[in-house]
Amino acid sequence: MKKLYPNAEAALEGLLFDGMTLCAGGFGLCGIPERLIDAIQAAGVKDLTIASNNAGIDNEGLGKLLRSRQVKKMISSYVGENKEFERQYLSGELEVEFCPQGTLAERCRAGGAGIPGFYTRTGVGTKVAEGKEVKVFDGPNGPEEYILERGIRADLSIIKGWKADEAGNLVFRKTARNFNQPMATAANICVAEVEEVVPVGSLDPDCIHLPGIYVKRMIVGAPYDKKIEFRTVREREAA
Repeated sequence: MKKLYPNAEAALEGLLFDGMTLCAGGFGLCGIPERLIDAIQAAGVKDLTIASNNAGIDNEGLGKLLRSRQVKKMISSYVGENKEFERQYLSGELEVEFCPQGTLAERCRAGGAGIPGFYTRTGVGTKVAEGKEVKVFDGPNGPEEYILERGIRADLSIIKGWKADEAGNLVFRKTARNFNQPMATAANICVAEVEEVVPVGSLDPDCIHLPGIYVKRMIVGAPYDKKIEFRTVREREAA
């Protein structure tokens, strides 16, 4: 089965439709599927529900899809760097489901593992728990309340990897692994963009982070510019 496609547009052909749910890997601007996001923007699909740790920053990463008004709902943990996200949320243009970071990762992992829901202490007694089922289980300090969180399943996941072989076995690099692995398993179809593709057998089997069975299509997206969300520098001292 051929998995490598010539570009992002070809890899996404026939997969996009209005109202679909996406899982997007990465954290901030690190490890995000930039080429696939650009192709989704160019395709013009709308009313998207996107599960992602955040929405990039203004006009970078998923922020591009917010700017073009293609996103109906975000399921996110951290959104503080994106002014357009804030504006759309406060004006009622964007539906937001806030989810604690670890819970979001576990919801996607659970969805990929066929687990429809799980109970967690995270969020008990806060707005996160509103409207959710609560059960009491024995904890380290006796009976404690836990809330039910639902696993996430999506129509499509878009992820970014470092290196893959031709069969789609994939390796992430350092912090770029954030959220990409669970997002890849949580959707019906996973499309990956990577920096390099090598022949089958070139990768150490013990170092594979995502087995190729999860990756249906992939592209080489390199070269990339490493963008910085916030550049913090000291003022130069007087000579």
